[in-house]
Amino acid sequence: MKDILDILDRHYGVHKEGFYHKEQWQLLAAIMLSAQSTDKQVDLVLPALYERFPTMTSVAEASQEEIESVIRSIGLYKNKAKNIKKCCQQILGQYDGQVPYNIEGLLTLAGVGRKTATLYLADAYGIPGVTVDTHVFRISKRLGWAKGNNPQTVEQELEKVLPMDHWNRINFQLIYHGRAICTARKAYCEKCPLEAFCPKEGL
Repeated sequence: MKDILDILDRHYGVHKEGFYHKEQWQLLAAIMLSAQSTDKQVDLVLPALYERFPTMTSVAEASQEEIESVIRSIGLYKNKAKNIKKCCQQILGQYDGQVPYNIEGLLTLAGVGRKTATLYLADAYGIPGVTVDTHVFRISKRLGWAKGNNPQTVEQELEKVLPMDHWNRINFQLIYHGRAICTARKAYCEKCPLEAFCPKEGL
């Protein structure tokens, strides 16, 4: 495993550039927008979103249609607009305007699942956590690191086998790897830097 982790570090780096934000609610909103969208798409929307809605209160009091008009280029924008509005209302009404800083609190918020909560805690506070999206799920099983049939089981398996200092970085590293080489449609093993160490489970 160490050989694979070293290669991932060299190819994809060890630090992810986070979304631009000044306040914690903005970071949470950005991560919510990123689900099933690219970071590039989100980065293009954020300046207009923050300018139009500079505070949580302005988001909470806006109509869903107003929020939709700013984030229309993002995938699933209608549902995301509804959740971001509700999420800001909950933070203001239930958490005195402070984004919860533990996973239990975050999971009570509209539109915040385990993946979003874990990513937020990692980006906001550097709290270690493995985030399992489709790329991490697929590639970790191909590498033989996990056997589980659902993201939460794979998350638990990866936390057992990965060094804790790799928990946060493995998500973006395997996303980049999954987009470029080990794709869902086809694994381009002939150009994969991990090829010599990969058991190719399920291929």
